[in-house]
Amino acid sequence: MPSCHVIYCPRQERPQPVRPGLFQPVPPETIRSIILNRVYNGTSPYENFPPPHVAELLRPKRVKGWGSYGAVFENLIRKAQPKTIIEVGTFLGASATHMAQLTRQLGLQTQILCLDDFRGWPGFRDRVDYVPVQNGDVLLFAQFLQNVIYLNSSESTLPIPFTTGSTLEKLCEWGVMADLIEVDAGHDFHSAWSDINRAYKLLRPGGVMFGHDYFTKYDDRGVRRAVDLFAKVNGFKVNVDGQHWVIE
Repeated sequence: MPSCHVIYCPRQERPQPVRPGLFQPVPPETIRSIILNRVYNGTSPYENFPPPHVAELLRPKRVKGWGSYGAVFENLIRKAQPKTIIEVGTFLGASATHMAQLTRQLGLQTQILCLDDFRGWPGFRDRVDYVPVQNGDVLLFAQFLQNVIYLNSSESTLPIPFTTGSTLEKLCEWGVMADLIEVDAGHDFHSAWSDINRAYKLLRPGGVMFGHDYFTKYDDRGVRRAVDLFAKVNGFKVNVDGQHWVIE
């Protein structure tokens, strides 16, 4: 994979490294069309949804998340005034639709990209029994689309249904960058470390990156360790807002 266009953030005194063969960031207003063309062959995933064989299996709305409505979302959206938000790990879209509603209320024209393979994780059905399965396929993606449509957020919210690692690398190659990035996918150290480092490459100068589970039972599984190590290596300070970590 070619190297990405990395702009190290936010302090004026810190030089911005230049590397050969870098990708140039695309304008924020082109990002939606880029994703539709490159991921969905030019057709919105919300068009003619749901198909008849799926419609009877879905609930009109089933928005479930963890830490998805904390004050951190409004705090950071007001501060960053984002044109583009990337959410790494979205599940059923609780925090994504919450952010879509917040940006609408604040009069922002914001595109939210939701990265998730929509497969859950091994054993998650022991905790989550409210999403149907059809022929071995858990219908997380379909219920996500249904939730977004129900909450009138389809114009501002686009899912990208692949693994977070492969999608972050591809967004980097396409020059898609964001002003605000939430990292909340895998909770083990290696997954969190990989997602944070890849996501940081997509952060615009002056942008903000944050995530959940800095102060929950998952912190000892690796989330807090990954965040703290990333901050130490890059010379950043970790701020805390409720259960969320924030790096500006």
